[in-house]
Parts: sequence; structure tokens; C-alpha cells
Amino acid sequence: MPTTFMALSSRAANLTRDSSMSILWIYPLAALAEIAGCFSFWAWWKLERSPGWLIPGMLSLALFAWLLSLVDVSHAGRAFAVYGGVYIAASVAWLWLVEQQLPSRWDLLGTLVCLAGSAIIVLGARAQ
Repeated sequence: MPTTFMALSSRAANLTRDSSMSILWIYPLAALAEIAGCFSFWAWWKLERSPGWLIPGMLSLALFAWLLSLVDVSHAGRAFAVYGGVYIAASVAWLWLVEQQLPSRWDLLGTLVCLAGSAIIVLGARAQ
């Protein structure tokens, strides 16, 4: 089984390296995996759900880490910095769609500022 995982991982890494558009699908998927994983811990701890919620949460967090490692950038810190803006946008979307709480104008403005920062980092890195 580890060999199969390694083969799939290698193929996925090659696909992402071949596509400059990979961040358009990797970052949102990573954000969804991270938020779902973190929410499972939140549900267990704050909402007093069953400890069974932790198992899919840990798997989701592992998926998040793997996805983020597929981003084609020269340094991990840059990948994480760019991801930060996407994570914030996904968190505000989670607030609205899952928790049924309408984002405030400040939530939306802050999200736009963060996405602009992410765009500056990623575009600046590609221009070098």
C-alpha cells in the first residue's frame, strides 16, 4: 500500500508542477481539508460531540498538509503565506455556508485585503 500511495503522490506532484494553475485548485482544497479537520476538533471539544469526530478530523488535516506540499513554489514559507489569504476566504465562506452566520462587511473587507496580499506574494514570486 505505501508503494501505491507513493506512486499516486508522485503522479499528483508531476501534474501540479506541469500546471501553473495548480494553486487555483490546490489551495481551496487544502483550505477545505484544514477547516473540516479543525472543525472536527472544535465539535468534539466545544460542542461536546463524540471523540469519533477526531478520526476524520486527523485524516482531513493530513490531507491538508499533503495538498499544501504539492504547490509549486521555491520555498515552503511562501506557499504558506499565500495560502493564508485563501484560508481566510475559505473560513469566511465556512462561517456563512456551514455555520449560517452572515459575514459582516468587515469580514468581507478583511478577506479582500488578505487575498490581495496573497496575490501580491504569488505574482511577485513568479516575476522574479
